[in-house]
Amino acid sequence: MKAITLNLELSDKIELSDIDLPEIGSNDVLVRVKAAALNHRDEWCRQGLYPNLRNGVVLGSDGAGIITEVGEEVDKSWIGMEVIINPAMNWGNDQRVQSKDFKILGMPENGTLAEYVKVPADRIHPKPSHLSWAESAALPLGGLTAYRAACVQGQVKKGDKVLVTGFGGGVAQFAVQFALAKGALVYVSSSKVEKIKKAKELGVKNGFNYTDDNWSDIALEETGGFDLIIDSAMGDTLDHLIKVIKPGGRIVYYGATKGNPKGFQARKVFWNQMQLIGSTMGSDLDFEQMLEMVKEKNIVPIIDDVFGLEESVKAFDRMKEGHQTGKIVVQIEK
Repeated sequence: MKAITLNLELSDKIELSDIDLPEIGSNDVLVRVKAAALNHRDEWCRQGLYPNLRNGVVLGSDGAGIITEVGEEVDKSWIGMEVIINPAMNWGNDQRVQSKDFKILGMPENGTLAEYVKVPADRIHPKPSHLSWAESAALPLGGLTAYRAACVQGQVKKGDKVLVTGFGGGVAQFAVQFALAKGALVYVSSSKVEKIKKAKELGVKNGFNYTDDNWSDIALEETGGFDLIIDSAMGDTLDHLIKVIKPGGRIVYYGATKGNPKGFQARKVFWNQMQLIGSTMGSDLDFEQMLEMVKEKNIVPIIDDVFGLEESVKAFDRMKEGHQTGKIVVQIEK
């Protein structure tokens, strides 16, 4: 079968390879992948920024397709079903935090950027009927991460004023849509006018350009402050977030692309009863509840662009540029 594999010896760091079909175990299923989607972790693997990388691994965490084969202990009725894949593996029994064995499909184990992928049977869920293959492939990792950040850790509710930073990426777009579905008043930040315009088309109240030094002053004056902020940057932007969060508010962060903050306004945080909450991916229960919300509210992922399997370098380069609005999809089978 054809697959996109990591090869750090090449200039592109990835290549279209012919590899053997995976052999499934007794509790596995084999999925013929119709579409897969990229996440930042795929590009970070390509850049060699993850530990324990190995050449030859098939990248990709997001995928949707049709089950063609099941293990001997799996219900045969799954064969022929259209499914999406939960890429969060071995979360464990504690809903509060992942287990030490937690890992994500696509590294170190082979992922979805291939014509077929093997996954444990408990990772598959029926594909939402209102979504296309590309839209279904765009949902799993970003949708799960956003649902946990907004709805589980952030406890977003009707009437909350919510700020989602860095609108345009996969998780941020889902966080916006989930918060809107809960009845929140949602705002975004972005450095691109066109991304803020897209957010407003979804129902967002307004957007702020975070490259403006006084964006937090503008946001505070307009909104009076936020009940919940969902962020993936951290770094020195934390000062701005602390400035615009209401007393008793919650800042949930699921990444730290700008690193650790150099300064930290500890006194303001404890005096105003603020909560800084970390979040990553999500449990199996989170995934199930996320799917239910997507189906109930007819939520549709924003697709930035769709590439063919043979165009994967272009797809990865698009991710690297960081100009996308929505998810980048690789169409495996047309």
